[in-house]
Amino acid sequence: MTSRRKHFAERRAARGYSQEGFAEALSVAASTVVRWETGRATPRPHQRPKIAELLGVTLPELEALLSDEQPAETAGLSTAPALHHGDDDDMKRREVLGLLAVTGALVALPDHSEAARGRAVSTLLETGDALHRSLWQVYALSDSKQVVFPAVRAQLDVMAKGLTETRTAVERSRLCRMTADVYQLVGELFFDANRYTDAAQCYTLAANAAYAGGDHDLWACAMARHAYVELYARRAHAAQPLLAAAFRIARRGDGTLSTRHWVAAVQAQAYAAMGDLDACDRALDEAEKVQVLDGAHSHNGGWLRFDGSRLAEERGACYLQLGRPDLAEEALTAALAQPLSLRRRAAVLSDLAVLGAHKRDIDQVVHYAEQALGLADRSDSGFIGKKLDGLRGRLAPLMSDDRVSTLDHRIAALPRTA
Repeated sequence: MTSRRKHFAERRAARGYSQEGFAEALSVAASTVVRWETGRATPRPHQRPKIAELLGVTLPELEALLSDEQPAETAGLSTAPALHHGDDDDMKRREVLGLLAVTGALVALPDHSEAARGRAVSTLLETGDALHRSLWQVYALSDSKQVVFPAVRAQLDVMAKGLTETRTAVERSRLCRMTADVYQLVGELFFDANRYTDAAQCYTLAANAAYAGGDHDLWACAMARHAYVELYARRAHAAQPLLAAAFRIARRGDGTLSTRHWVAAVQAQAYAAMGDLDACDRALDEAEKVQVLDGAHSHNGGWLRFDGSRLAEERGACYLQLGRPDLAEEALTAALAQPLSLRRRAAVLSDLAVLGAHKRDIDQVVHYAEQALGLADRSDSGFIGKKLDGLRGRLAPLMSDDRVSTLDHRIAALPRTA
């Protein structure tokens, strides 16, 4: 038994389960648990949420217990495989892209409604939605977004197997929607690593799968995410037609969901990048209408998470890009007073540092940039690195101050991919 699998067994015993009792709780054979604990087999993705619940651990902690790559004592959120460092990680990336190509091709296959449903399809239909929700939750709550990568990669493999089996038209539509869901999560992982081309490929496949599944909201969200890629690659004019299409698609979706309001918020960013203050304000006002929706049911916490709580920071970022520091400071300060995820807080801090550079206020630059750098060190996020890299371009007039020069060197040393 490897040292990591030994910790799995110890955790199981500490929770009061024998191998037989643990197997019974999971509806598997006791020999299956033995194979897990000896490293001869690994639980399937749909089994992992229940296993984590029984062991009293999170999904990332379960991945650590099941991995044989390093001692369990050093496992944690910061040690998950990333998508932007080294040959081994590049190999993982190519494997995921290969699975995307396979599943994308399978989504396009014609129906074979007369054949019986296979085991992989049955498993996906029974457990897939719950697993995807749990993966999105881990992604949202984790400081380092890459912790979810191993489970997502495994789920892509399961999706590929399921899509090879024939099914009824109704089941096929549902599988296409589930595939679009996981594609968007893979795209988020690539986006966080600043692999914009790979992210764009994921979102294109997600849009195609959502269209095949007949879900307009899922389809519009994939289009909006693709537009984000263009915005962060500084191609706002390329983002505009994607967003216009996304807004039209969203209007055909579920009116109780916040999809069209989120698309409007992204449109505001595109207008800001093109210097159109009036159009930006109109889009932000449209996004603000999300407040009249039932907040508990207007989003699903997965591929659609927009509830209006981000609008202050997004408004501030837009005004900063439009060269209106007076309007930006009020919005950004209000945003910073709200509960924010690590990545969102780092983005607001970076924008406030840029605002300080605009005012030639070195104390403000240093105060906020130091905090953002601390968060970047904790998360290894390419997204945060990109935000701070934008600050570097504003520091030139202030470089005579040693504190600013030190900041510039620290930002330059952040791991990120161009």
